[in-house]
Amino acid sequence: MDRTPGFVNLLNSQTSYDLNSPEPAWFSSQCPDESAAKEMRKCSPKEDKIVIGAWLNTSKDHVVSNEQKAGAFWKRIQDYYNSSPHLVGTTPRELVQCKQMWSRINDQVFKFVRCFEAALREQRSGQNDDDVMKAALDIFYNDYSIKFNLEHA
Repeated sequence: MDRTPGFVNLLNSQTSYDLNSPEPAWFSSQCPDESAAKEMRKCSPKEDKIVIGAWLNTSKDHVVSNEQKAGAFWKRIQDYYNSSPHLVGTTPRELVQCKQMWSRINDQVFKFVRCFEAALREQRSGQNDDDVMKAALDIFYNDYSIKFNLEHA
């Protein structure tokens, strides 16, 4: 019977990896599937406005109201977004992409609204709306370490 512990044999059979290499070491369960990889597109302000409009129009629809499942809701947003005449010639977005776009916008705007409210509470006599906006942008940057870039939203 072999008296060598199983873990030693396991260690000896492992492939060595260069830890200083910039290339990631992929394990068999982690190999990237090139066919499934999609290029991530950055959203333009125009696309942001269209997805906001799609969400608002779909959520405020008095005919359908809240009598729709989440999947149907987001499918309607995707259809509204992709049928926009302002996006002619662009690659249509998938449902998940529309959902992610809305989630990103909603999250950032929600955070900014809190910063704007804080700036309003700190507003001093003689400060105008531009001063409050600048203070809100500064608060946002100080709190989240990124610049707020969704003023168009």
